[in-house]
Amino acid sequence: MSTIRIRINHQIRAPELRVIGPEGENIGVITLQEALSKATESGLDLIEISPNATPPVAKIMDYGKFQYAENKKQKVAKAKVHTVEVKSIQIKIGTSEHDLELKAKRVGEWISEGNRVKIDLFLIGRSKYMEFKFLQERLERILKLIPMEYKIADPVKKGPKGLTIIIEKA
Repeated sequence: MSTIRIRINHQIRAPELRVIGPEGENIGVITLQEALSKATESGLDLIEISPNATPPVAKIMDYGKFQYAENKKQKVAKAKVHTVEVKSIQIKIGTSEHDLELKAKRVGEWISEGNRVKIDLFLIGRSKYMEFKFLQERLERILKLIPMEYKIADPVKKGPKGLTIIIEKA
């Protein structure tokens, strides 16, 4: 469950509460003692739902049901979250056309899965000092071969090992 501690029954400290009944009806602003007695009358718990409101909001309901509903909400929220992974692919200046096509195909698959892809043009030796425009054209060779629609998430950057670009689903 979440890190927020939910107060129930005698753990509630506020002297006055806005109380919601078991059927969702608004009982109004009453004292803590009145709210607790109403909850015990109906055989349910008094649960503080919104402790930061003025006055705090509490609901009369079964605590087990409340916990179940909260856990269900969290599971649904967790299922909707998709972690984006950054996949990486490396090419060199002399990478052949066929190898570029294979790598572009793999990049297309990763993008369709919703991942970001980091493409590195790896430079060794003298190639590090070549003209930037020429190196950029080499990097664009693979970008033209990618079968998917994509957008550039991070433009071309020159690093100590070469050029890097990050792309993602359009």
